[in-house]
Amino acid sequence: MTGAHRFAHEAMNTEFEVIIAQEGIGIAGARHAAHMVFEEIDRLEEELSRFRPTSEIWRLSLLKAGESAFVDLATWDCLSLAKAVHAETNGAFDVTIGPLMKLWRNPDGSPRTPVAEELDATRRGVGDHLFDLDPDGQRVTVHGDDLIFDLGALGKGYALDQAVRVLNDCDVHTALLNAGESTILGIGSPPGLEGWPVDLHLEQPRTLLLRDSALSCSGFAVQGGHIMNPRTGEPLPVSARRSYVLAPAAALSDALSTAFMVMSPEEIGVLCQRYPGVEAVREVEG
Repeated sequence: MTGAHRFAHEAMNTEFEVIIAQEGIGIAGARHAAHMVFEEIDRLEEELSRFRPTSEIWRLSLLKAGESAFVDLATWDCLSLAKAVHAETNGAFDVTIGPLMKLWRNPDGSPRTPVAEELDATRRGVGDHLFDLDPDGQRVTVHGDDLIFDLGALGKGYALDQAVRVLNDCDVHTALLNAGESTILGIGSPPGLEGWPVDLHLEQPRTLLLRDSALSCSGFAVQGGHIMNPRTGEPLPVSARRSYVLAPAAALSDALSTAFMVMSPEEIGVLCQRYPGVEAVREVEG
């Protein structure tokens, strides 16, 4: 794209990309804005990653049943969204399923099949009902020991949403934000176009124009069998299926793209009808 400035940064186990194509913003201004975005993404990773001992999410995993802790705004926002998506998808999305992910894998990462007793015991330690949010004190209360909160299915999208705030502070209102191709957020539209062109990897290729909206994709092409069905406690079978979701915010599209892999087409249709701006673009079986 002529006149566009591109910048990339490694964070959250992926590559983030910022493309700025705004009249009146040269390379120096674009580089400064991208630097501020990447600083914010790094800050959010420190707060939201369950693998960082300094993070809010790590600290929550140390709580015992009945204990509570104050959390910062980013953690609060993500857990609040997780609660809402869990409710709206009838349990197809759950940020506490970390123990189940571990159960179905060997230490080397290869798949394993647990016995029924293991699965039953582990399922008792996961579930949206095992934590509550108190908005008055911005506190999280847990109702089980050693919960694992994993925000991987919405954290990158949330980081893109916060990046928009940073860009606005830098007077940048036309940009494309990309989190490793899994979630892409377009704000404004580049000169001469009605939106940011984004290619969908479908059986018959298709291009969408993103303008003040986000697109997320979930599937098995990159990470293999990594999507858990919270309803059954078992991983989804690996297939060529993909779930593309459009939504007004990147954290929402990120979370829904995972949930839609679990939900039936009928459930997805009902949810999209309830929420203007949310659209299941297409799901593909290969």
